[in-house]
Parts: sequence; structure tokens; C-alpha cells
Amino acid sequence: MLKAMLDLFKESSDNDQETHTVELATATLFSEIIRADRDIQQAELDTYREKLAAQFGLSDHELDTLMQEGQEMAEDAVDFVQFTQVINEKCSNEQKITILKGLWQVAYADNEIAPIEEHTVRRIADLLYIPHSQFIKTKLDVTGE
Repeated sequence: MLKAMLDLFKESSDNDQETHTVELATATLFSEIIRADRDIQQAELDTYREKLAAQFGLSDHELDTLMQEGQEMAEDAVDFVQFTQVINEKCSNEQKITILKGLWQVAYADNEIAPIEEHTVRRIADLLYIPHSQFIKTKLDVTGE
């Protein structure tokens, strides 16, 4: 499947290729949030798709491929470091906050945040070097608390 993803973007410039790496890392982290509580809701999957589409502006085919690859990578991943490292290298703090907000939105898509989902978002935020105050602010922005 990784080969299909690479083939899909092989004609992109080097700059675009870096972006797609960030896209895959982001998709994988979003998938981790969906899988965290082992109760996958359609609302979470819909939000996952919406967030990726809004953030990266991909075609439907590219989006389908990215989502599938992100889900597969999440299932095979042992940790988050390989994904957060790509984001830390390629993204600004503002972009990392956007990803964090997306994580919260995916987690809250079913109108509740399970403790394991919050813990997972916290671990990712720590690896993205996002301060705790921003972690809390972003959560409150999403949940409306």
C-alpha cells in the first residue's frame, strides 16, 4: 500500500513530497485517536476525513489513499515518535496547533472524550512540544467547555 501511495505522488515536486510525508504522519496520528478507545464511531471517521480534506486539500482519490494508509500505519506503529518527528521537522508551531486541534476534533466527534483518547492526545502534544496551556486551550476550544 505504501508503494501505491508513493506512486500516486511520484510526479510531485520535492517540496510536495515533503508535504505528503506530513500528510501521512498527520493521518496516522488521527487514526491513533480513532483507535484509542477501541470504539470506532462513524462520526469519528467522518471528522477524520473532513479534517484531512480541509488541512491538505486533496482529491477524493488521494484522500481515500491517505486515510487507508494512515489507518494501516497506525495499526503497525509501535510509537508516535516516527510521525511526530516528521511534523516537528516540517511544520511551524501554528501548523502543529492545527494538527492538535484536529486530534481533539476527531476525539470529540462522538460528543465525548474517553480518558484514553485524552491521554493519547496528551502524549502526541508532548512529542510535538506543545505546552500544556495550549493543550488545554485547544481542548476547551473544541469541546466548548
